[in-house]
Amino acid sequence: MAEEWNQDCGEAVYRSRDPIKNLKIRVKLQRVSPVSALVQRVQEQQEEGGRGHIALRTLKDTSGSRPGGDEEEVVISWQEKLFSEFEYELYRNEAACCTPLDRQYHQDIVSLERRGGRKNIRVFTYTDYDRYTNLEEHCQSVTNSERETSTFLAERMANVRRRRQDKRLLDGIGIRNRLITWKPSEEFIKNNHIINTPVQTMYIMADLGPSGKLGLKENEHVLCTIRVDTNGVITLKPDVTGTKGPYRLEVESHKRELWSYTLQHVSESVQQEEQEREEILYKDLYSRHKEYLSNLVGSDFEMPPNGALRVFINGEIVSAHEYEYDNLYVHFFMELPKHWSSPAFQELSGVTQSCRSKTHERETVAYFCYPFSFEMFLSEDVESEDVLQWPVLYFEVLSLDFWQRYRVEGYGSVVLPQTPGMHNITAQTWRPVEQGTVSELRRFFIGGSPELEDLTYVRIPGTFQGERLSRFGFRTETTGRVSFRFHSIHQSRSFLDRSSLRKRMQSVLDRLGGSSQQSSILNVLDAFQRARRRMQQARESLPKDILSATKALQLEQSTVAHQSTSNA
Repeated sequence: MAEEWNQDCGEAVYRSRDPIKNLKIRVKLQRVSPVSALVQRVQEQQEEGGRGHIALRTLKDTSGSRPGGDEEEVVISWQEKLFSEFEYELYRNEAACCTPLDRQYHQDIVSLERRGGRKNIRVFTYTDYDRYTNLEEHCQSVTNSERETSTFLAERMANVRRRRQDKRLLDGIGIRNRLITWKPSEEFIKNNHIINTPVQTMYIMADLGPSGKLGLKENEHVLCTIRVDTNGVITLKPDVTGTKGPYRLEVESHKRELWSYTLQHVSESVQQEEQEREEILYKDLYSRHKEYLSNLVGSDFEMPPNGALRVFINGEIVSAHEYEYDNLYVHFFMELPKHWSSPAFQELSGVTQSCRSKTHERETVAYFCYPFSFEMFLSEDVESEDVLQWPVLYFEVLSLDFWQRYRVEGYGSVVLPQTPGMHNITAQTWRPVEQGTVSELRRFFIGGSPELEDLTYVRIPGTFQGERLSRFGFRTETTGRVSFRFHSIHQSRSFLDRSSLRKRMQSVLDRLGGSSQQSSILNVLDAFQRARRRMQQARESLPKDILSATKALQLEQSTVAHQSTSNA
């Protein structure tokens, strides 16, 4: 059967968790025949009328066995250095060694000569430490189109040499690059829009020069390129042959020659005992890590004090919408009503970062994404006559101008969610205004605007003792809105017992705001009314004969029921 060439010379990508030092590749290089003999054989077969593949065995017989390295088989490990004829003669001379790497290669060659010299003749390697770059990698095409024009990104990706990146300090200070570039130029974007993953590279080479004239740079050819990155991704170009045919390499020198070579993966497989030992080691490591994490967390679950309801609020100020000026920031604080308390270390106020607005779906939006958290305690010893109030989050939205002067953009408040879970709340804001245009001119040119001395005046102030709060004559203007996201968690010892949950917590949780109960009752009543309307509309839409039959059936059922009751 004729032996076919392997035409697939593309890259193959593998992923391995094993150490890359265990990788081994067997390379078998063999001279096949001069191309002239190959063309002659094809012409002869065409004249004879035969078609098909040419047997490589016949070509080998015509070429004959040639001494001087026509066949060579080498097993190469990862980053194993095999010297070429040129390197061997160069590094033998100690005077030609200038760098520490050159002197290391000189010592390796001396040790090789003591053991009888190098065993490879044509096959050699370039490791990641060698000063070698494959020029074919710089002229790679991105598409298969004949009219392809190289882009700037393709040129940069082809010219970049991805090696190990050592993070070195500059004069003991560190890298002085700016972490954030606020106004990147087009040139800056082009220069930084490339992937530069640390990669180690190894080249398996072959010197295909004539016998007796080895060591010339123009006769060096790449058999295989191996790249390994920090994520354990191994890239081979070309892939190992396996069950496929050998690769073909045509050389043009003083006479055209044809070479074939195969790549085989010959890494030693893990023994069963070693694999079991490794699994036991990993299990032991994971169990120790689990114990370490459990020791950090602790075995005792922290419980709230007796007679108290603990409330955790993990909130986020998401965004602000439709405000007049830019460079917005939010100042907020939490007010705890009666029967509520917080730990001494808990801060009940905060300020967000300033944020510029942008247009999104025809409205100006400033995205803050500012997180905050509160921890509060509610005493369960609340009398039934007391009106239970829930904590309120007060906030004000302000803006900064070019001279760092601030303006009030709006005031608002949000009642914290009364039920556990995630809640998205949007609060509308307003700001006080004065009559006339002088205040607006002052607000625009020199900053400043009417402000509230007490932010609790947004709702009912805590210091108010009367029955009615009059705001007559207080001029305001509706401004934008602020979006919040709350994640609420409730914890209490009473939740552990269902009976106590029904008895003790009923006086607290059921009164966490009568408005919620009233709204739920009103929703139920509204649903009943909507159902009655639908039934009435359905009855009106029925034909008259169906309605008369239905009424007759109802009358007959009522007569039968009356007779049965009279007989009883």
